Amino acid sequence: MSLKIALAQLNFSVADIAANCGKILAAVEQAKQQFADIIVFPELCVTGYPPEDLLLREDFIRQTQLAVDALTAQLQGIDVVIGYPRRKGAYLFNAAAVFRNGQMIGEYYKNVLPNYGVFDEQRYFAAGQHTCLFELKNTRLALTVCEDVWQPGIIAQNRDAGADIILTLNASPFHAGKMQQREDVVCAQVKAAGVPLVYVNQIGGQDELVFDGASFVADNRGEIVFRAEEFAEQLSIVEFVDKAPQLTDIAPLYQPVISEYKALVLGIKDYVRKNGFQGAILGLSGGIDSALVAALAVDALGADKVEAVLMPSRYTQDMSNEDAKLEAEALGIRHHVIPIEPAVTAFNQMLAPLFAGSKKDTTEENIQARCRGVLLMALSNKQGKLLLTTGNKSEMSVGYATLYGDMAGGFAPLKDVSKLLVYKIAEYRNTLSPVIPERVITRPPSAELAPDQKDEDSLPPYAVLDPILALYIEQDKSADDIVALGYPVAAVKRAINLVDRNEYKRRQSPPGIRITPRAFGRDRRYPISSAYRGAANLIEE
Repeated sequence: MSLKIALAQLNFSVADIAANCGKILAAVEQAKQQFADIIVFPELCVTGYPPEDLLLREDFIRQTQLAVDALTAQLQGIDVVIGYPRRKGAYLFNAAAVFRNGQMIGEYYKNVLPNYGVFDEQRYFAAGQHTCLFELKNTRLALTVCEDVWQPGIIAQNRDAGADIILTLNASPFHAGKMQQREDVVCAQVKAAGVPLVYVNQIGGQDELVFDGASFVADNRGEIVFRAEEFAEQLSIVEFVDKAPQLTDIAPLYQPVISEYKALVLGIKDYVRKNGFQGAILGLSGGIDSALVAALAVDALGADKVEAVLMPSRYTQDMSNEDAKLEAEALGIRHHVIPIEPAVTAFNQMLAPLFAGSKKDTTEENIQARCRGVLLMALSNKQGKLLLTTGNKSEMSVGYATLYGDMAGGFAPLKDVSKLLVYKIAEYRNTLSPVIPERVITRPPSAELAPDQKDEDSLPPYAVLDPILALYIEQDKSADDIVALGYPVAAVKRAINLVDRNEYKRRQSPPGIRITPRAFGRDRRYPISSAYRGAANLIEE
């Protein structure tokens, strides 16, 4: 007996219910043309994931249910499994349902509601309590949703209920190493239960989250027999013969740096597209961060949609202007030069009476950055293009950025990318085509807001700083733990103090793409007003 299951790894948009339903119908027709018996879509595909507090709006829930009713009436000739929020009395469920010729033949409510990291499902949903099995071509299939298959017992529970195959609908976001973790956890349980599993994940960018796809099928030994491409829409057919999945295409699993690069490109592309911007604009300084953002933006949107502005000051080195122009030309993007000295001079003259008797400090440096921010925001407003900020995670961590200056903008692609990773991704990008000048990669980084300024004048070397930040921010290690790993006491104390002091800046920064297990945003929520100091007990040697 042969059973063909279609995996619809697609990119859905939150709250664009009509477009999502249209995408579902198109995929259903495509699956029918390929003689699939059943097609499985990702979690909450009708609404897009995550809908967040839209789920608290009854008008949104009613609109969704009306769309589901209209959609399912058109589903003929193939079994279809979709996900949507389902109101039952006083409770809202994260539901998956299977439809056959316009009729629902089974409905499942997600049993395990994640409430950690970026997930907040207990805020919205009630937990289901039951399994859901249905029969197709003498095969009993069970429905589950995402977190269910991460928890011990539920796959075995469905097997005990008589399931021959587990179908799981997912919206599992990307971070470095997540794909391997996902397969390891799920396949271990599949192997223990001895029942094959079909894992369908969505792709696409949704604000700070990026979903990587990488849908897969595991046989009853927990071995991968199919894996879809990462970060790409794909409709795939996997054939089961006598209830066993047949070996087919297995795309590569997570590849460090390359996968992060793909996540950043997709995150930029979808943020611009889903929010209706005409393209993107950025300040191109001749430094590594803006160089990488420019390349990523072109890869995401096309050269005709990206515009760069060079804004030199009296402290900008000639090599910076030269390299910025070289990259703009290599990428084929429009670029303009607007010196900021007239604006800086005007502000300094206006403030001179009030600054009389004060020494120059970071105030004057910040005025330069804020002049640039004003220019870029004006162009963004006038042209309807998204202003991409170019700061990286290392800078955001320690506050090495200017509010309303280089932090001004609508989206921060590198917000979760450490400085060391910026270099690695830039080097990888140049293997695709050499657009970032080599001198940009090899020269010491500098904000160029003061004579001969270098980042290391204010910060520990990034080779020391970045690992400390990762341990403190992403792993919640204490200062003592970090010092015990061999990092210098002075560097640890300085880094942690800067992190603790600059929460107010990060809270005002634009959203950015999450690529690590702990990004600044929805999965790291620290109070701004707080007496906590993680390095308070460290004594410098």
